[in-house]
Amino acid sequence: MSRVKIYWMLVGVMFTWGANVPMLKFIGTYVPPVTVTGIRILMASLTVFLILKVLNILRKPTKREWKYILVGAFSNVLLHHLFLNLGLAETSATSGGLILGTGPILTAIAAAIFLKYFPSRLQWLGLLLGISGVTIAVLVGSTGFDTNIGDFYIFISILSQVLSYMVVVKAARTLDPRVMTAYMMGVGSIGLIVTSLILEPGGMVEFLDAPPIFWVVFLASGLISTALGHMIYNYAIGQAGATQSAIFMNLNPLFAMILSSLFLGEILTLRHFVGFFLIVAGVMLGSGAAEDLYKKHKARSTTPSS
Repeated sequence: MSRVKIYWMLVGVMFTWGANVPMLKFIGTYVPPVTVTGIRILMASLTVFLILKVLNILRKPTKREWKYILVGAFSNVLLHHLFLNLGLAETSATSGGLILGTGPILTAIAAAIFLKYFPSRLQWLGLLLGISGVTIAVLVGSTGFDTNIGDFYIFISILSQVLSYMVVVKAARTLDPRVMTAYMMGVGSIGLIVTSLILEPGGMVEFLDAPPIFWVVFLASGLISTALGHMIYNYAIGQAGATQSAIFMNLNPLFAMILSSLFLGEILTLRHFVGFFLIVAGVMLGSGAAEDLYKKHKARSTTPSS
């Protein structure tokens, strides 16, 4: 698949993930967050298994591959979603989406440590611009720093997810990342459901009292943002690499803030728009898109006219 198509796939995934932040905030007001997440990801897992069966690429993992799946299920599903939902219960969807934007710089650091992959100078510049945009938008306000325990939980959430990407890259040498996604979600969802029974006893009953709009948002979050989103993103990691794919995660907070403002009524300020600009600039530089455009422009300008 061409790099341009991979880029557009990643932009689409970031939109669904950005939309998922206010959706999680919304459904968490009706059903306890860990409970609803466990059921949502179990549903997503079954959806991915069905898609892979139709595509005829589903297979049983080897013993070696199961080790990667278990580590990925613990970090990418159990820890990531547990702390994400606990965090969103304590902070705004806007702040949560922005903190998730630290993913690219964390991925670059992790890739350098674990995979011995070092981004180019232009990619580092893009990563730094992106993280600067996130910092300005989420931390720096008129009264200084306003983080809380929810923000910390969300940072733990994105850190655990980033570490799981290192596992996905290693496993992708023999196991299709889409197949790995299905198994990771299945194992991780069981862990979340067991955890919910401990942290939120009686949470399952609250599904019965949820209104119809809850089920619409619940299904959209589980089937589109979680099932398709994670399956496509992990596939992109296998094609483009962890660092290259992670740069697009800067778009996650951009979409999360816009959609949180539209659907949850959260207020955007000047610092959010400054953050937007830096985030988009970081994605353009860090992904290599700006460099590609420059090379094409230079090639056209140096080509003699007939």
